[in-house]
Amino acid sequence: MRLIDTHSPLPADALALDNTVDVLERRDEIAAARAVVLNFPKWTDGRAYSQAVLLRLRLRYAGELVAAGDIVGDMLPMLQRCGFDAAQLRADQDPAVALRTLGRFPGQYQRDAVGAQPTPYARAA
Repeated sequence: MRLIDTHSPLPADALALDNTVDVLERRDEIAAARAVVLNFPKWTDGRAYSQAVLLRLRLRYAGELVAAGDIVGDMLPMLQRCGFDAAQLRADQDPAVALRTLGRFPGQYQRDAVGAQPTPYARAA
């Protein structure tokens, strides 16, 4: 997971989508985009997580997926599991602390958008 500095611009050629957009209806624009920025207007609004999963699993989007908006450090593990490549943290968040959250949970019980095996299956292998 790459963190984008709060004061740095997001990719200029990226397609920015609000979390109310039906990504399936915008599939042609998305397929042509090098990067897609999904907006989280509030950290408690998880619709962009669903958009990311649809982009990765249903539309097979392989470009860069960036989370922007009200992003707090505790969101990084779920952002990563949903297929985000990068995130722009809220200004009051410490990037070092945020990155430590990625190693906090060694396993999960559900599949994710990046192909990680759920913990019970990983143990059995």
